[in-house]
Amino acid sequence: MKDYIILFREPDGRMDEHSNEDLRVHQQHWSEWLTRLKVEGRLVGGSSLTLEGRLITGDGTTITPATHKVGTEIVGGFLLLKANSLDEAAEIASSCPIYESAGYSEVREFKN
Repeated sequence: MKDYIILFREPDGRMDEHSNEDLRVHQQHWSEWLTRLKVEGRLVGGSSLTLEGRLITGDGTTITPATHKVGTEIVGGFLLLKANSLDEAAEIASSCPIYESAGYSEVREFKN
């Protein structure tokens, strides 16, 4: 099996209102999905990310208290997984709960 990373991108939802029930159901879907990947031996690691960060730009001397955004889109987290091919990794990513909240993912293979 090969190693892949899934990058999760999503709208910055800090200002959005969600009912407690909607949040509970969404978190349950994530838990079930991650548990399934773990049981299958595909989950290597991963995490959601905080909204605080630093951008280092220019020649490396400019450090700004911010995170990279495109419009209101942020990188919300990542997942490390094992799969036999890029297509299989993409198929795994396509079943992720990120799509319930207008997010999307990008799958990339580790180079070495």
